[in-house]
Amino acid sequence: QLNMAKKKEAFLKEFKEGPLQFKPTYKFDLYSEVYDTSEKKRKPAWTDRILWKVKNLSEVASKEGEFPEEEHLISVTLNNYVSHMSYGISDHKPVTGTFKLEMKPLVSDPLVVLDAEGEWSAEHDVLIRYSAVPEFPSSAWDWIGLFQVTFRHVNDYVTYAWVEDDEISSNKDSKQVYMSASEIPKMGGEFLLCYYSNNLQSIVGISEPFQV
Repeated sequence: QLNMAKKKEAFLKEFKEGPLQFKPTYKFDLYSEVYDTSEKKRKPAWTDRILWKVKNLSEVASKEGEFPEEEHLISVTLNNYVSHMSYGISDHKPVTGTFKLEMKPLVSDPLVVLDAEGEWSAEHDVLIRYSAVPEFPSSAWDWIGLFQVTFRHVNDYVTYAWVEDDEISSNKDSKQVYMSASEIPKMGGEFLLCYYSNNLQSIVGISEPFQV
């Protein structure tokens, strides 16, 4: 049934699955390895499955431009795909897959360079200038966050600016966005800026620390 669906449903066609080298995982009598002995006597079936798909940059990029030659940022290898017959609390037997993930390429230079322009304080709107490498797959959902230098997670931002909605100038070399003075912390301190890429789901540029 799944193989037939993969031929007909476009969203399933690119999903992969390992070889089914284990017995059908349904339907068992509870706490046993005996297939259904009830009146229905259901036929054994492989109803518990693990499929996977790796997204390409070209699938998630939202703007025109050249993409890196290495489109796959992650390669996936299935090492182990098995059922576990010892579990009997359900009429299914659980299935697990063990995968090897290879992250690539290793980027040694930042995709985006950020700079906090001028003096930053809560008394006036502040400016950020940034530039990206030509092949960077930018998105309207990208944002630049203001973080304390001690931040530990991308959600630890103090405030943020959308790179498109808050843009005030642009040229071939760089772009400029603003942050509202009302969002700048009045207590001051040491901060930095981080550029978050929605397409790559990660921070791709960090500024030098600066004082507010």
